[in-house]
Amino acid sequence: MARWRLWMAVGCLALVMATKAMGDASPVAEPAAASRGPIRLLLSFDDGPSARAHDNPTVQVLDSLARNAIQPGIKALFFVQTGAANGGATPRGRALMRRTLDDGHLLGFHTATPGHTSHTRLDDAALEASLTRGLAAHAELAGRAPTLVRPPHWAYDARTFAAYQRHGLGLVMTDLSANDGKIPWPNASLRRRSHFEHQMRELRRRVADIPVVDGVRPVLVTFHDVNPFTGSHIDEYLQILLDSAHKAGLTLAERPFYDSAQAIEAAAQARALTDPSVQIRIPGFWTSLLHWLLPEPPQE
Repeated sequence: MARWRLWMAVGCLALVMATKAMGDASPVAEPAAASRGPIRLLLSFDDGPSARAHDNPTVQVLDSLARNAIQPGIKALFFVQTGAANGGATPRGRALMRRTLDDGHLLGFHTATPGHTSHTRLDDAALEASLTRGLAAHAELAGRAPTLVRPPHWAYDARTFAAYQRHGLGLVMTDLSANDGKIPWPNASLRRRSHFEHQMRELRRRVADIPVVDGVRPVLVTFHDVNPFTGSHIDEYLQILLDSAHKAGLTLAERPFYDSAQAIEAAAQARALTDPSVQIRIPGFWTSLLHWLLPEPPQE
């Protein structure tokens, strides 16, 4: 019986890999260029700040965004955990959130609980207390409450959505994800280039549905700044995003990344969900696992 289950598992994995390979090779209808228009990449980071004393990935992300060779001075949207016992609630974590603001980035609400607790698992009183506490912490840091939220585990329902609305929070998800916060180990992503190439091809199918804001279509990209591999590879990821967009036939704006917190807030608000029945979830486990663990195919 145990051997039979093992072979079944191997067969399922092989089927997933074959199906994915077929999907990647399938032709994609090319939308009219006029209907697409240029896109601009809005970088977002979840779960931070990191409280690591050495090789702090949040510090590495901030440094790379400021001084990369592709577009120095990129600004991003950081969905932070103000109450995290190993992050935002520590002196180092609070100092990094202040630095994030001083560097011209935008803070969004992620959690205010000591851990990464799903809001859908909190009862009404606990959820209300968490939101109130977290928004107060944001106001103390930034001088105002945040206007954007991305819930832990990307989990939300009609009840939590209504709570966000009461507190003036727009629920923002993502278009592209590095899947760097779903697998705790290993931190390396061996298929990071082919992963984003696949996601860009999928984005091309629906890019015309993204609203135009200030002449561009804002495309949200999600990383996790507590991931050490992400922190040390941001410059490479920036180049991968540009290369993947070009390869998918997407037109990038002259400035391909956002460089203003005010513009980020306007773009993210335009992308905020209005219907909680539309469920956007983390990409499937097998897809994430395969992209992380399998070797990258050779580049042509």
